[in-house]
Amino acid sequence: MKHQESFLKSIRNKIPKSTSLIDEIATVLEISYDASHRRISGKSKFSLDETIKLANHFNISMDNLYAKKENIIVEKTIEIETLKDMLQYFKRSAEQIEILTKDSNTVLFYSAKDIPLFYFMDGTILSKFKAFVWLNLLNTNPKKVSFENFVIEESFTEYMQKLKTVYENVRVNEIWNDTTINSSLQQILYFYEAGLLSLKNANALCKDLKRIINLIQEKCNEPNTNFAIYYNELILLNNNMLIETDQKLTMFVPYTLLGYFITDNEDGCKNVHQFFKQQITNSKPLGQSGIKEQNLFFNRAIRKIEYYLEKINSQVDLLF
Repeated sequence: MKHQESFLKSIRNKIPKSTSLIDEIATVLEISYDASHRRISGKSKFSLDETIKLANHFNISMDNLYAKKENIIVEKTIEIETLKDMLQYFKRSAEQIEILTKDSNTVLFYSAKDIPLFYFMDGTILSKFKAFVWLNLLNTNPKKVSFENFVIEESFTEYMQKLKTVYENVRVNEIWNDTTINSSLQQILYFYEAGLLSLKNANALCKDLKRIINLIQEKCNEPNTNFAIYYNELILLNNNMLIETDQKLTMFVPYTLLGYFITDNEDGCKNVHQFFKQQITNSKPLGQSGIKEQNLFFNRAIRKIEYYLEKINSQVDLLF
Protein backbone atom coordinates (compact mmCIF):
# COMPACT_ATOMS: atom_id res chain seq x y z
CA MET A 1 0.00 0.00 0.00
CA LYS A 2 3.06 2.26 -0.05
CA HIS A 3 2.19 3.73 -3.47
CA GLN A 4 -1.43 4.30 -2.45
CA GLU A 5 -0.36 6.16 0.68
CA SER A 6 1.95 8.34 -1.40
CA PHE A 7 -0.86 8.99 -3.87
CA LEU A 8 -3.29 9.96 -1.11
CA LYS A 9 -0.71 12.32 0.35
CA SER A 10 -0.45 14.06 -3.05
CA ILE A 11 -4.25 14.41 -3.18
CA ARG A 12 -4.35 15.88 0.35
CA ASN A 13 -1.84 18.52 -0.79
CA LYS A 14 -4.20 19.50 -3.61
CA ILE A 15 -7.32 20.16 -1.51
CA PRO A 16 -8.06 22.70 1.25
CA LYS A 17 -7.35 21.46 4.79
CA SER A 18 -10.98 22.05 5.71
CA THR A 19 -12.20 19.65 2.98
CA SER A 20 -12.91 16.03 3.85
CA LEU A 21 -10.64 13.72 1.85
CA ILE A 22 -13.22 10.91 2.15
CA ASP A 23 -16.00 13.12 0.74
CA GLU A 24 -13.75 14.47 -2.01
CA ILE A 25 -12.73 11.01 -3.28
CA ALA A 26 -16.27 9.67 -2.96
CA THR A 27 -17.49 12.56 -5.14
CA VAL A 28 -14.78 12.19 -7.81
CA LEU A 29 -15.11 8.40 -8.04
CA GLU A 30 -18.90 8.45 -7.57
CA ILE A 31 -18.73 5.84 -4.79
CA SER A 32 -20.22 5.68 -1.29
CA TYR A 33 -18.72 7.27 1.81
CA ASP A 34 -17.92 3.81 3.24
CA ALA A 35 -16.22 2.66 0.00
CA SER A 36 -14.13 5.83 -0.02
CA HIS A 37 -13.22 5.33 3.66
CA ARG A 38 -12.01 1.77 2.98
CA ARG A 39 -9.64 3.03 0.29
CA ILE A 40 -8.26 5.83 2.44
CA SER A 41 -7.80 3.58 5.47
CA GLY A 42 -5.91 1.05 3.34
CA LYS A 43 -8.51 -1.73 3.66
CA SER A 44 -8.95 -1.78 -0.13
CA LYS A 45 -6.94 -0.53 -3.12
CA PHE A 46 -7.79 1.90 -5.86
CA SER A 47 -8.39 0.17 -9.18
CA LEU A 48 -6.28 1.29 -12.16
CA ASP A 49 -9.25 3.18 -13.62
CA GLU A 50 -9.87 4.92 -10.28
CA THR A 51 -6.21 5.91 -10.00
CA ILE A 52 -6.18 7.43 -13.48
CA LYS A 53 -9.45 9.26 -12.83
CA LEU A 54 -8.14 10.75 -9.58
CA ALA A 55 -4.77 11.66 -11.12
CA ASN A 56 -6.50 13.49 -13.98
CA HIS A 57 -8.95 15.25 -11.66
CA PHE A 58 -6.29 16.50 -9.24
CA ASN A 59 -3.63 17.02 -11.94
CA ILE A 60 -1.16 14.64 -10.29
CA SER A 61 1.67 13.09 -12.28
CA MET A 62 1.44 9.31 -12.32
CA ASP A 63 5.21 9.32 -11.84
CA ASN A 64 4.50 9.95 -8.17
CA LEU A 65 3.34 6.34 -7.88
CA TYR A 66 6.69 4.90 -8.87
CA ALA A 67 9.56 4.21 -6.53
CA LYS A 68 12.10 3.88 -9.35
CA LYS A 69 13.19 7.33 -10.45
CA GLU A 70 14.34 6.05 -13.84
CA ASN A 71 10.72 5.15 -14.74
CA ILE A 72 8.44 7.92 -15.93
CA ILE A 73 5.00 8.02 -17.51
CA VAL A 74 4.49 10.20 -20.57
CA GLU A 75 1.54 11.45 -22.55
CA LYS A 76 1.95 11.51 -26.31
CA THR A 77 0.47 13.60 -29.06
CA ILE A 78 -1.86 11.90 -31.55
CA GLU A 79 -0.49 10.10 -34.59
CA ILE A 80 -0.92 11.99 -37.86
CA GLU A 81 -1.75 10.32 -41.16
CA THR A 82 -4.50 12.53 -42.59
CA LEU A 83 -5.36 16.21 -42.72
CA LYS A 84 -8.14 15.47 -40.22
CA ASP A 85 -5.53 14.02 -37.80
CA MET A 86 -3.40 17.11 -38.24
CA LEU A 87 -6.35 19.38 -37.54
CA GLN A 88 -6.98 17.46 -34.30
CA TYR A 89 -3.27 17.62 -33.45
CA PHE A 90 -3.14 21.42 -33.71
CA LYS A 91 -6.47 21.81 -31.92
CA ARG A 92 -5.25 19.69 -28.99
CA SER A 93 -1.80 21.36 -28.98
CA ALA A 94 -3.34 24.84 -28.91
CA GLU A 95 -5.61 23.88 -25.99
CA GLN A 96 -2.80 22.19 -24.05
CA ILE A 97 -0.23 24.96 -24.44
CA GLU A 98 -2.85 27.63 -23.72
CA ILE A 99 -3.60 25.97 -20.36
CA LEU A 100 0.10 25.72 -19.51
CA THR A 101 0.82 29.34 -20.42
CA LYS A 102 -2.02 31.04 -18.53
CA ASP A 103 0.44 31.98 -15.79
CA SER A 104 1.90 35.46 -16.45
CA ASN A 105 5.32 34.21 -15.32
CA THR A 106 5.44 31.36 -17.84
CA VAL A 107 8.74 30.87 -19.70
CA LEU A 108 9.06 28.68 -22.80
CA PHE A 109 12.42 27.19 -23.85
CA TYR A 110 12.91 25.81 -27.38
CA SER A 111 15.96 23.97 -28.70
CA ALA A 112 15.53 24.79 -32.40
CA LYS A 113 16.91 21.98 -34.51
CA ASP A 114 14.35 23.26 -37.06
CA ILE A 115 12.64 26.63 -37.21
CA PRO A 116 10.00 26.48 -34.44
CA LEU A 117 6.64 25.56 -35.97
CA PHE A 118 5.09 28.64 -34.31
CA TYR A 119 6.64 30.74 -37.09
CA PHE A 120 4.56 28.87 -39.67
CA MET A 121 1.22 29.72 -38.07
CA ASP A 122 0.33 32.94 -39.88
CA GLY A 123 -1.56 31.77 -42.99
CA THR A 124 1.24 32.49 -45.47
CA ILE A 125 2.36 30.26 -48.35
CA LEU A 126 5.01 28.79 -46.03
CA SER A 127 2.30 27.80 -43.53
CA LYS A 128 0.47 25.86 -46.23
CA PHE A 129 3.72 24.33 -47.49
CA LYS A 130 4.68 23.06 -44.03
CA ALA A 131 1.29 21.33 -43.68
CA PHE A 132 1.88 19.83 -47.14
CA VAL A 133 5.34 18.57 -46.12
CA TRP A 134 4.16 17.16 -42.77
CA LEU A 135 1.36 15.19 -44.39
CA ASN A 136 3.66 13.82 -47.10
CA LEU A 137 6.23 12.69 -44.55
CA LEU A 138 3.80 11.34 -41.93
CA ASN A 139 1.18 9.66 -44.12
CA THR A 140 2.05 6.00 -44.72
CA ASN A 141 0.23 6.11 -48.08
CA PRO A 142 0.64 9.68 -49.31
CA LYS A 143 -1.22 10.74 -52.43
CA LYS A 144 1.04 12.31 -55.04
CA VAL A 145 -0.81 15.62 -55.01
CA SER A 146 1.14 18.70 -56.02
CA PHE A 147 1.46 21.60 -53.63
CA GLU A 148 -0.60 23.71 -56.02
CA ASN A 149 -3.54 21.27 -55.70
CA PHE A 150 -3.21 20.88 -51.93
CA VAL A 151 -6.11 22.37 -49.95
CA ILE A 152 -6.40 22.86 -46.18
CA GLU A 153 -9.53 23.66 -44.17
CA GLU A 154 -10.16 27.11 -42.78
CA SER A 155 -10.42 25.70 -39.24
CA PHE A 156 -6.83 24.44 -39.62
CA THR A 157 -5.64 28.05 -39.95
CA GLU A 158 -7.74 29.00 -36.91
CA TYR A 159 -5.90 26.61 -34.59
CA MET A 160 -2.51 27.49 -36.07
CA GLN A 161 -3.23 31.15 -35.36
CA LYS A 162 -4.24 30.27 -31.81
CA LEU A 163 -0.90 28.53 -31.25
CA LYS A 164 0.94 31.54 -32.64
CA THR A 165 -0.95 33.89 -30.30
CA VAL A 166 -0.08 31.76 -27.28
CA TYR A 167 3.59 31.71 -28.30
CA GLU A 168 3.70 35.48 -28.68
CA ASN A 169 2.18 36.10 -25.25
CA VAL A 170 4.75 34.25 -23.14
CA ARG A 171 8.42 34.76 -22.45
CA VAL A 172 10.38 32.75 -25.00
CA ASN A 173 14.00 31.60 -25.04
CA GLU A 174 14.97 30.07 -28.40
CA ILE A 175 18.33 28.42 -29.03
CA TRP A 176 19.42 28.29 -32.69
CA ASN A 177 22.51 27.34 -34.64
CA ASP A 178 23.57 27.59 -38.29
CA THR A 179 21.71 24.41 -39.26
CA THR A 180 18.29 25.46 -37.90
CA ILE A 181 17.00 26.61 -41.32
CA ASN A 182 18.46 23.66 -43.27
CA SER A 183 15.47 21.31 -43.23
CA SER A 184 13.03 23.97 -44.50
CA LEU A 185 15.32 24.78 -47.41
CA GLN A 186 15.91 21.12 -48.21
CA GLN A 187 12.16 20.46 -48.22
CA ILE A 188 11.59 23.24 -50.76
CA LEU A 189 14.34 21.88 -53.00
CA TYR A 190 13.16 18.27 -52.66
CA PHE A 191 9.53 18.89 -53.60
CA TYR A 192 10.56 21.19 -56.45
CA GLU A 193 12.88 18.52 -57.89
CA ALA A 194 10.15 15.88 -57.36
CA GLY A 195 7.85 17.88 -59.62
CA LEU A 196 5.34 18.54 -56.82
CA LEU A 197 6.17 22.22 -56.42
CA SER A 198 6.22 24.86 -59.16
CA LEU A 199 9.20 27.13 -59.77
CA LYS A 200 7.05 30.17 -58.96
CA ASN A 201 6.04 28.78 -55.56
CA ALA A 202 9.56 27.53 -54.79
CA ASN A 203 10.77 31.11 -55.21
CA ALA A 204 7.84 32.46 -53.16
CA LEU A 205 8.64 30.01 -50.33
CA CYS A 206 12.29 31.06 -50.19
CA LYS A 207 11.18 34.69 -50.15
CA ASP A 208 8.81 33.92 -47.26
CA LEU A 209 11.63 32.17 -45.41
CA LYS A 210 13.71 35.34 -45.75
CA ARG A 211 10.78 37.25 -44.27
CA ILE A 212 10.83 35.00 -41.19
CA ILE A 213 14.58 35.46 -40.70
CA ASN A 214 14.20 39.25 -41.00
CA LEU A 215 11.24 39.14 -38.61
CA ILE A 216 13.30 37.30 -36.00
CA GLN A 217 16.11 39.83 -36.30
CA GLU A 218 13.60 42.64 -35.81
CA LYS A 219 12.25 40.88 -32.69
CA CYS A 220 15.83 40.74 -31.38
CA ASN A 221 16.02 44.51 -31.42
CA GLU A 222 12.60 45.33 -30.02
CA PRO A 223 12.56 46.80 -26.48
CA ASN A 224 10.77 43.67 -25.31
CA THR A 225 11.85 41.27 -22.60
CA ASN A 226 9.48 38.51 -23.80
CA PHE A 227 11.75 37.20 -26.55
CA ALA A 228 15.36 36.09 -26.57
CA ILE A 229 17.25 34.10 -29.20
CA TYR A 230 20.63 32.49 -28.52
CA TYR A 231 23.23 31.27 -31.00
CA ASN A 232 24.87 28.00 -29.95
CA GLU A 233 27.91 26.73 -31.85
CA LEU A 234 28.71 23.80 -29.56
CA ILE A 235 25.96 21.17 -29.69
CA LEU A 236 23.35 19.72 -32.02
CA LEU A 237 19.86 20.90 -31.14
CA ASN A 238 16.86 18.54 -30.91
CA ASN A 239 13.52 20.47 -30.96
CA ASN A 240 12.99 19.81 -27.22
CA MET A 241 10.58 22.27 -25.64
CA LEU A 242 10.17 23.06 -21.94
CA ILE A 243 7.43 25.18 -20.37
CA GLU A 244 8.17 26.65 -16.94
CA THR A 245 5.32 27.98 -14.77
CA ASP A 246 5.14 28.92 -11.10
CA GLN A 247 3.59 25.51 -10.37
CA LYS A 248 5.62 23.07 -12.46
CA LEU A 249 7.84 22.26 -15.42
CA THR A 250 6.46 20.42 -18.47
CA MET A 251 8.72 18.88 -21.09
CA PHE A 252 7.95 18.10 -24.75
CA VAL A 253 10.34 15.56 -26.29
CA PRO A 254 10.08 14.88 -30.05
CA TYR A 255 9.87 11.28 -31.26
CA THR A 256 8.65 11.85 -34.85
CA LEU A 257 8.37 14.88 -37.13
CA LEU A 258 5.45 16.38 -35.16
CA GLY A 259 5.01 13.73 -32.47
CA TYR A 260 5.97 14.63 -28.91
CA PHE A 261 6.15 12.79 -25.61
CA ILE A 262 4.89 15.09 -22.85
CA THR A 263 5.79 14.75 -19.17
CA ASP A 264 5.88 16.81 -16.01
CA ASN A 265 8.11 14.32 -14.21
CA GLU A 266 9.80 16.49 -11.61
CA ASP A 267 13.33 15.05 -11.73
CA GLY A 268 13.44 14.72 -15.51
CA CYS A 269 12.10 18.23 -16.12
CA LYS A 270 14.52 19.74 -13.60
CA ASN A 271 17.44 18.10 -15.40
CA VAL A 272 16.25 19.43 -18.77
CA HIS A 273 15.65 22.88 -17.26
CA GLN A 274 19.21 22.91 -15.97
CA PHE A 275 20.51 21.72 -19.34
CA PHE A 276 18.67 24.55 -21.13
CA LYS A 277 20.30 27.03 -18.74
CA GLN A 278 23.71 25.52 -19.52
CA GLN A 279 23.06 25.81 -23.25
CA ILE A 280 22.06 29.45 -22.83
CA THR A 281 25.20 30.15 -20.78
CA ASN A 282 27.29 28.67 -23.60
CA SER A 283 25.42 30.61 -26.31
CA LYS A 284 25.59 34.14 -27.68
CA PRO A 285 22.49 36.21 -26.79
CA LEU A 286 21.83 37.79 -30.18
CA GLY A 287 19.52 40.45 -28.76
CA GLN A 288 22.33 41.65 -26.48
CA SER A 289 25.17 41.19 -28.96
CA GLY A 290 26.70 43.97 -31.01
CA ILE A 291 25.33 44.66 -34.48
CA LYS A 292 28.33 42.86 -36.02
CA GLU A 293 27.70 39.56 -34.17
CA GLN A 294 23.99 39.76 -34.90
CA ASN A 295 24.46 40.49 -38.60
CA LEU A 296 26.99 37.69 -38.98
CA PHE A 297 24.41 35.15 -37.83
CA PHE A 298 21.40 36.43 -39.76
CA ASN A 299 23.38 37.21 -42.92
CA ARG A 300 24.65 33.61 -42.99
CA ALA A 301 21.03 32.44 -42.92
CA ILE A 302 20.04 34.83 -45.74
CA ARG A 303 23.04 33.75 -47.85
CA LYS A 304 22.03 30.12 -47.38
CA ILE A 305 18.51 30.91 -48.65
CA GLU A 306 19.97 32.75 -51.64
CA TYR A 307 22.19 29.75 -52.37
CA TYR A 308 19.13 27.48 -52.55
CA LEU A 309 17.29 30.04 -54.69
CA GLU A 310 20.18 30.06 -57.12
CA LYS A 311 20.30 26.27 -57.10
CA ILE A 312 16.58 26.01 -57.90
CA ASN A 313 16.61 28.63 -60.64
CA SER A 314 19.82 27.34 -62.24
CA GLN A 315 18.06 24.03 -62.95
CA VAL A 316 15.60 25.94 -65.17
CA ASP A 317 18.45 27.70 -67.00
CA LEU A 318 19.97 24.32 -67.87
CA LEU A 319 16.80 23.36 -69.73
CA PHE A 320 17.20 26.20 -72.25
